[in-house]
Amino acid sequence: MKNKALAVLFLTIFLDLMGFGLIIPILPTYAKTLGATDALVGLLGTSFSIMQFLFASFWGGLSDRYGRRPIMLISISIMIIAYILFANATVLWLLFATRLLKGFGAANLSVAQAYISDVVPKEDRTKAFGIIGAAFGLGFIFGPSIGGVLNEYYGVQGVGYFAAMLGGLNLVLAYFFLHETLQEKSTSVELFPNPFKDILRFRSISEVNALFTINFVYILGFSMMQITSTLLWAEHFGLSEMHIGYTFAYIGLLAVVIQGGLIGYFNTWFGERNLLILGTVLVALGLFSMPFVPTDQFYFELVSLTLLSFGNALLTPTVSSLLTTFAPEGAQGKILGTNQSVGSLARVVGPAIGGLVYGWHYTYPYVLSGTITLVVSVLALRLRKRMY
Repeated sequence: MKNKALAVLFLTIFLDLMGFGLIIPILPTYAKTLGATDALVGLLGTSFSIMQFLFASFWGGLSDRYGRRPIMLISISIMIIAYILFANATVLWLLFATRLLKGFGAANLSVAQAYISDVVPKEDRTKAFGIIGAAFGLGFIFGPSIGGVLNEYYGVQGVGYFAAMLGGLNLVLAYFFLHETLQEKSTSVELFPNPFKDILRFRSISEVNALFTINFVYILGFSMMQITSTLLWAEHFGLSEMHIGYTFAYIGLLAVVIQGGLIGYFNTWFGERNLLILGTVLVALGLFSMPFVPTDQFYFELVSLTLLSFGNALLTPTVSSLLTTFAPEGAQGKILGTNQSVGSLARVVGPAIGGLVYGWHYTYPYVLSGTITLVVSVLALRLRKRMY
């Protein structure tokens, strides 16, 4: 049962992230063709994240009450509608609307993590979360590269409709093969919570508070990079959207290698607490060095991206696994959904800041994000000492 559930989750998340990845290399530059400034490009990323922040905890709590499967199916259906709208977004306000709708329906991650907490023992969850992370990585290998090619030959409409087709396939597979794993449904979960209230409630658990803070600061820095990297590579390195897609595919490839095959070994060798520290330091170094690579030697940029990808691949499953360890009984879906809200809040702030300071100077988002991520490694070190 456990292996079958993980296999279906892997495929579901892969298809979902592949659809998401199709949009990444074209979204900032396409927004600019519709009249967006650098600051508005940042707000475009924020529009997705603010909806995810408001509703991620809601979806997690809903899955604790009604089960994981129906929430996953609803989420996929919403994504399909958003992709169809994206294919027809010829004005800036409609492009913003597609991002808002997709942010509202982005329940897959917290529900998939809740699936894992249902079927996998605590001591094996870091590796299991790594498998889901590998599905993310595969989505980023194929999604951005295919998205760049589709946009080159078929334009934005081709990208949007292809993403919707992937969503349709995802919905069919999930409907027939994704079975319910929640054994005891909770009727005490509040369905329409104040997301800040949930964050504050779980922050009373000191370990959870520290993990939320680490997750927030790390994603804040990462999202500042994510929304501006396409502009950096296009405007300062001369990369086409197709080559930008290939660059994102490289990041995904590293995520697959690390989270799909190596995370279990890293966890055995170093332990979860040490992976937190190593991950934040690697992310900080990768972010800080990105804009200082010589423009005629882009292969050095791949070194920065390698550090960034290693750090990301170590941090994401480790934070999720530790959160399920410290979650109150019967609230694993809720706490993972709340953690997704924390990440979404960081993605609300990060792209807005990133787009704004990129307009001042193209190096600023990376210097700022690298610095704050390095600072949070101190918190990871303190958490490590407290948990021993």
